[in-house]
Amino acid sequence: MFYGIIFISIMYLIFKYVLAWIAYVNKLDSRLGDSTWRWTYDYQVVGERDFSDLDDKDFVRLRRKKNRLVTIMYSIFLIMFISFMSLLSKFLIIVLN
Repeated sequence: MFYGIIFISIMYLIFKYVLAWIAYVNKLDSRLGDSTWRWTYDYQVVGERDFSDLDDKDFVRLRRKKNRLVTIMYSIFLIMFISFMSLLSKFLIIVLN
């Protein structure tokens, strides 16, 4: 149980680090928006032409970097949730016995 608490604490610190990176990338270009929990999608918008790698390489690469960071953030969040549920079940087993 002690190692579970240490693991969740380390994962939380990594989670906060990734959130700081997402906030930093959002500030680099105003077109990315301020959302932390949302991907920036690469699909065509009806009536408008989406940016491609040929039009604006810097923006498209920054958008892909943000998408990778958001995917990492969701992965860490899922790992933390599963670890917390495991820790909670161990705690309940100790308390209820």
